[in-house]
Amino acid sequence: MAESKKLIQIDVSSDTVCPWCFVGKKNLDKAIDASKDQYNFEIRWHPFFLDASAPKEGVNKKEFFRQKFGSRCEGMFTRMSEIFRDIGLEYDTTGLTGNTLDSHRLIHYTGKQAPDKQHELVEELCLGYFTQGKFIGDREFLVETAKMLGIEGAEGFFSDSNNGVTEVKEELEKYSRNISGVPHYTINGKVKLSGAQPPETFQSAFEAASA
Repeated sequence: MAESKKLIQIDVSSDTVCPWCFVGKKNLDKAIDASKDQYNFEIRWHPFFLDASAPKEGVNKKEFFRQKFGSRCEGMFTRMSEIFRDIGLEYDTTGLTGNTLDSHRLIHYTGKQAPDKQHELVEELCLGYFTQGKFIGDREFLVETAKMLGIEGAEGFFSDSNNGVTEVKEELEKYSRNISGVPHYTINGKVKLSGAQPPETFQSAFEAASA
């Protein structure tokens, strides 16, 4: 009976330019898919900034990472390409990167406005950034993605550059203050996991968290 399913609440701290966060999401989705006969799931996404000082205007992705990681950069791209191929995606190193505040504002807005679409929004934003060379700071891309998913009012929300900023800072403080890296998962408020865990690890965590 559906009524007897236990509820699994998952709080995820992540950044929209963190490839491991997207890989982790894909693995989490597999675990959820394999466990949906047992549990109902509620997933909430919270902000984290890998680089809060990243420029608001887009900068060339390859250039940005070259300056940040130097000669390690190419090896990192190769490794990520392999990891993405394992989850059936092509890792795209073209396009721009930059500050992720606006994407977190939109994720927060969606969590309030259309909570059932927040998880899907994160998926589409990551697909755009990691596989289609979209710029995560491009308001047009953000608004179009929201529209595509039927999330209303994103354009109006962005028309005031202060909307959601305080809320993102509060969420950062509440959920991400004591963590040093992402992705980070808190399951039913008690089981914590870090990193892009394999689906089986998530499934064990669901079991432990619902005991």
